[in-house]
Amino acid sequence: MASIISRTVNHLRHVNRSVIRSGLPNPPPPLADSLQNRHLPLLGQSLAIYQRSLFSTTPITTAENQGNPEPKTSESANSGKSGDSGEGNKSGESHESSNAGKSIRGGPVSWLSFLLLVATGAGIILYYDKEKRQHIEEIFKASKEVKQGPSVGKAAIGGPFNLINHDGKRVTEKDFLGNWTLMYFGFTHCPDICPDELVKLAAAVDKLKKDAGIEIVPLFISVDPERDTVEQVREYVKEFHPKLIGLTGNPDEIRSVAHAYRVYYMKTTEEDSDYLVDHSIVMYLMSPKMEFVKFFGKNNDVDSLAEGITKEIKQYKK
Repeated sequence: MASIISRTVNHLRHVNRSVIRSGLPNPPPPLADSLQNRHLPLLGQSLAIYQRSLFSTTPITTAENQGNPEPKTSESANSGKSGDSGEGNKSGESHESSNAGKSIRGGPVSWLSFLLLVATGAGIILYYDKEKRQHIEEIFKASKEVKQGPSVGKAAIGGPFNLINHDGKRVTEKDFLGNWTLMYFGFTHCPDICPDELVKLAAAVDKLKKDAGIEIVPLFISVDPERDTVEQVREYVKEFHPKLIGLTGNPDEIRSVAHAYRVYYMKTTEEDSDYLVDHSIVMYLMSPKMEFVKFFGKNNDVDSLAEGITKEIKQYKK
């Protein structure tokens, strides 16, 4: 067996030397060597081509341009050596794609937001202007109706009452139906304002009777029930006019009538039984139905008071 193996080895050596001497080509290299020598260079070239096409066709955003400059491979560097035209084309394409990305992301959205803002602002202005004109028209219409209507404020001012007149007789608002009435709220211990207003009221009543033939019933209602007794009120009203009627009552009755006619009154500094009463200074013109027509404040004198009452009565009759 050993001799056979030895002969076989020697035979193979002999064949090998014969092949070498005869100049025949060497046998092909193994498969691993072939892949390493042939396919790997081709694979590297393919990767380089793919890398160049990737960087030349992908758009680069502004953030990427600022933060990450465009990478260059060894192949692109080599291609730059062979010719500057290819490098210029690739950089131009990259710059155009970057500009295109900017216009798509920034321009249309900004203009659209601006147009929406302008449209919304214009709509708000038009709506506000329309509402303002409508509100002004409503106010004008309401003020016109107030001037024309003789019974404005009937629900707010006036109402039933139950008091005692200066003759000691119990009276209500029904006792004054059928007559024009001019009412004033005050108190008999008033030092100056109440006397001045009652003198003006009495003079206007006489003037209306003389100039226009209008009969007015003057009415004085006390807001000081603790001191204004029937006797006190009787003596007080006689000082101003023979037709002046004085009314008083207990605290609850006075409070009720003052509330119905929206009259304010309140005690001020009190020292024993000497005190003043702060109250509204106003006269109410009541129709023959005892409905509120108009009020007259302290700023009216005798003439303006008489003229105002005459005007309201004539308009009421129409």
